[in-house]
Amino acid sequence: MESLLHISAARGYYTLFVLVFCEVVGLPIPAALALIAAGALAASGAMSVGMSLATALTAMLIGDTLMYAIGRATGWWLLGMLCRLSLHPDSCILRSADAFFKKGRMVLVFARFVPGINTLAAPLAGSMVMPVPQFYAYDLAGACLYTGAYFGLGYLLSGFAGGIQHAFQTFGYYVEWAIGTGAAFYVGYRVWDWYGSRPSGPVVRVRAVDVGGRMPSVAIFDVRSHGYYDRGTRRIQGSVRLDPYSLASRIPDLPADKEIILYCTCRNDATSGRVARFLGERGVQAYVLTGGLSAWKKAGLATEAVPENEMVSLPTFS
Repeated sequence: MESLLHISAARGYYTLFVLVFCEVVGLPIPAALALIAAGALAASGAMSVGMSLATALTAMLIGDTLMYAIGRATGWWLLGMLCRLSLHPDSCILRSADAFFKKGRMVLVFARFVPGINTLAAPLAGSMVMPVPQFYAYDLAGACLYTGAYFGLGYLLSGFAGGIQHAFQTFGYYVEWAIGTGAAFYVGYRVWDWYGSRPSGPVVRVRAVDVGGRMPSVAIFDVRSHGYYDRGTRRIQGSVRLDPYSLASRIPDLPADKEIILYCTCRNDATSGRVARFLGERGVQAYVLTGGLSAWKKAGLATEAVPENEMVSLPTFS
C-alpha cells in the first residue's frame, strides 16, 4: 500500500487515470487499490479531492464508451469472444444475453463491484443497442458509486496505511491460491472434455468428395454446437440445422430413406461424433463428414448463406 501511495503521489492524476482506464477495458489492474490510494493521498493533502474524483470518473466513462462502441459494432461476435473461456461457451452466449437483457440497467450500476461482470456490462449494453442516454445515465451512476466507495474508504482510513497494506497482502495471498486452483480446475476440465470428445465407438466417417458426388440422395445436417448468430454465416448447400442439444425431439423428423451425414466445425469433428453416437444408440445410423465444413470448402463444393429466418437475433433494448 505504501509503495502504491508513493507511486500515486509521484505520478499524480496521470497514474490514477491510467490504472482506472486499464481495468475498465479488461486488463487485470486493481483500480480499487488505485482509488483507495488516491483517497488516502487526498486526505493528506497531496492530491485534490475534486480533481481525483473527476480523473477517475473521466477514465471510467472514456473506457466504458470505448467498450460500448465495440459491443455496438460487433454484436454476437463479442459475446462469442467473451464466452470462449467459459466451460460451456454455447450456453454462455444465450444465458448472458438473456440475463443482461432482463437486468441490464441495474447490472450497469453494480457491475463494477463484481470481477468479470465489470468488463462485460458496457460492451453488452452496446451489443444490445441500449439507447445512449440511458446507458450513460446508469453507467454514470455505477461509476459514481464505485469511485465514491473506494475513494471514500481510502480517505477515511488514510491513517491506517500499514494495516491496509497487510490486509491486502493477506487477501492477495488467498486470491492467488483461488486463482491457481480455478485455473487448474479449468485446464483439467478442458483436458477431460477433449479426452471425452475424441472419436470413439461406432462412428463411420465419410469424405467430402464422396458425399458431394451423391447429393441429393443424402441428407446433410449441420450440428455445430453454436447456432446461426453471426451475419454472413455459411453452411453446406442444402444442409439442415440439427441442434445437438435437443436431439431426442428431432429423431422422429430424420429421414428414413436417406443416409444421414453430420458435420461441424470443431476439432476432431467432436460434436458430429457425439451426435452420431447418440443417434446410433437409438437405432439411427449417421455418418460423420471428416473435416467438417472446412473440408467441404477445400473440396470446392457448394455452400450457401444461412436464410434470414434461421438466424438467431440478439435481444435489443431499442
